[in-house]
Amino acid sequence: MIKEFCAENFTNIPNAIASGANRIELCDNLAVGGTTVSKGVMVETLAYCSEKQVPVRVIIRPRGGNFVYTDTEIKIMEADIYEAKQLGVDGIVIGCLNENNWIDEEAMNILLDAADGMQVTFHMAFDQMSRDNQFKAIDWLSKRHVDRILTHGGMSGTPIEKNLEYINDLISYANNRIILLPGGGIDYKNVDSVVSFLQVKEVHGTKIVELPFS
Repeated sequence: MIKEFCAENFTNIPNAIASGANRIELCDNLAVGGTTVSKGVMVETLAYCSEKQVPVRVIIRPRGGNFVYTDTEIKIMEADIYEAKQLGVDGIVIGCLNENNWIDEEAMNILLDAADGMQVTFHMAFDQMSRDNQFKAIDWLSKRHVDRILTHGGMSGTPIEKNLEYINDLISYANNRIILLPGGGIDYKNVDSVVSFLQVKEVHGTKIVELPFS
């Protein structure tokens, strides 16, 4: 079972790994849903995690807010991907939408070209799409060899338990073409029941393991 710990900077990573986290999604500014960390944070996290043989996924997101990006912001993300790759990051977490809440195909193709050879997760921008578009997105992303989609299965703030049936529908439709990674509201208390229901091998969260004094 892969327990992906969503980390804000380096601070809690040692305790999270000691508590059972075996993959890290590295972010800054979790209050706005996560943005790209500094190069220094990336370097130290990679050094620590490589010693522990724990893979790292870095979110590539230049700001909070929506997922509709300008050409300049896309250039920033492209440059951040190249830097992450140069530093030895295992994978990235990205997501670009257009004004119609469909995938910004041009932007995603630019970023996927930059990320060639890395693991890629499409993040919770997925949850902003209509349900019809979500199924189409599974087709689009799987054809472009994106590895996984991070999803809460519903609007942010809804209990994950209310979304499990729908996440199951997405998993069935994906049919092993792409991994559906459930997240948002999964913690060390309910993770076993979520895994049992969905029969998944990967889960994601900021409280996916119990940290000391948390």
